[in-house]
Amino acid sequence: MKRTIYVVGAAIRNERGDILCALRAPDMSLPNVWEFPGGKVEEGERPEDALVREIREELGCTISVGELLADVFHEYEHAIVHLRTYEARLVDGEPRAREHAELRWVPLQALRSLEWAPADIPTVEALLVEGEAQKGVLDVLMRPRSIDD
Repeated sequence: MKRTIYVVGAAIRNERGDILCALRAPDMSLPNVWEFPGGKVEEGERPEDALVREIREELGCTISVGELLADVFHEYEHAIVHLRTYEARLVDGEPRAREHAELRWVPLQALRSLEWAPADIPTVEALLVEGEAQKGVLDVLMRPRSIDD
């Protein structure tokens, strides 16, 4: 039976609403695909605390953790990954790629243009659905109205 690895990821937004995406390095498992930065949850650690720790270690910055975006089980050849991805915002510092090949701020509508690690795809979809819902609300609020409305 495959072991389950518990991991967390952060969908970090900047002031424009772009999402920080991380390209896995060529020497990592699942090389050269994009993911949301994060890492493994240590035994006895809350997922939110693990996420703050991992972002500090991997990117050298501090985040505040928001709502849970996706809770995914994905079976890879080597293990089953249980990935919980959260909304997050930068609190202190600028992200630097310490372990990844590249970091990139990506607009929501361009997320599908990247090649994602399979476990991260449900988070991409959740972000796009959320973005469409927000756009729909804005469209309704901004729609011209007649005096009779």
